[in-house]
Amino acid sequence: MKTYLVGGAVRDRLLGLPVRERDWVVVGSTPEEMKALGYRQVGKDFPVFLHPKSHEEYALARTERKTGPGYHGFECHAAPDVTLDQDLRRRDLTINALAEDTQGEIIDYYGGQEDLQNKLLRHISEHFCEDPVRILRVARFAARFARLGFSVAPETMSLMRDMVDNGEIDALVPERVWQELRKALSEQKPSAFFEVLRECGALKVLFPAIDRLWGVPQPEKWHPEIDTGVHTMMVLDAAARISDKGAVRFAALTHDLGKGTTPKDQWPSHKMHEARSKGLVKQLCARYKVPRDYTELALLVAEYHGHCHKAFELRPDTILRLFKNLDAYRRPERFEDFLVACEADHLGRTGYEDTPYPQAEFLRRAQRESSTIDIVALRESGLEGTALGNAIEKKRLEIIQALDRLKKE
Repeated sequence: MKTYLVGGAVRDRLLGLPVRERDWVVVGSTPEEMKALGYRQVGKDFPVFLHPKSHEEYALARTERKTGPGYHGFECHAAPDVTLDQDLRRRDLTINALAEDTQGEIIDYYGGQEDLQNKLLRHISEHFCEDPVRILRVARFAARFARLGFSVAPETMSLMRDMVDNGEIDALVPERVWQELRKALSEQKPSAFFEVLRECGALKVLFPAIDRLWGVPQPEKWHPEIDTGVHTMMVLDAAARISDKGAVRFAALTHDLGKGTTPKDQWPSHKMHEARSKGLVKQLCARYKVPRDYTELALLVAEYHGHCHKAFELRPDTILRLFKNLDAYRRPERFEDFLVACEADHLGRTGYEDTPYPQAEFLRRAQRESSTIDIVALRESGLEGTALGNAIEKKRLEIIQALDRLKKE
């Protein structure tokens, strides 16, 4: 029985990055022996065990055989005679197939260390094409390591295109697509995820509403970058710079989907694109069973980001109505997320990357100060029901009007 540290822990240490978690492969053992040593089995599809003290995962060396379409179509074989080489060969990328023995020696059968030096994401073997999830994983690693200068190897990109053309990607289930998308949104440069998917043709299959944005022009006065797809990626990366919340980043990604359906004879104008964006966000979220908090924020940003940009032009009663539509008084944290997503939209334009966005602070102050109504005192004055609600709204409007006068002065 021999144990090896494998995968991301070895890769990240060699890159000088923090090691988040450690995974181990066990060669020459059986489930019975592992249990006898105190390991607790947790794997259902193949033998994975938790160490009795560290609780790190130890998986028996295994091989896989393709038996059907999609990433579920595999038959796993774990036995004492399965070698470390055989186990590592089933992995996706060379940089993820590195191992380290108990003496600290690196074991590299597939050139992973050289690819780390050359900053390449390269597949190990032809078995890569058996699992469509690997397309998403390559795109996600591109987003993770973009800041280090990594790119997808040409032969791997070609193989991914073939997988898309052959319909292998059609076998992906919604839950797994969302799982990979959610992880990609957490990376430092999430736009790289979509750029890789677009290059291999997967974006138009998995996210057609996003894919349609490229080649759609916007008014150069407000969008020097012109192209809506380019703008969307800039907004997404801006959101990643100013917020670590996945829901904010997702809202930034989907805020302008409606521009992809604007008739060409109306370009570069995009009247009523907010309503179309809202409908497309609903479709995307339904398709991939996106969590409620992500969906709700994305819908609000899609519909009302224009109001936020025009905050200084809105009448006080319109601002109050905006707050009600955003449920800003009962959901102040989500309101803040809305403002941050709108700020990312402002920053995601050529030449605007480091410019202030005073509209957000104005709306933030208006919401905060108009939240200080003494409702208890109003109730004690005898108001209740509709009369109480009207009184609260009147006082909130008065506060917003006072701020509006200061703004104009």
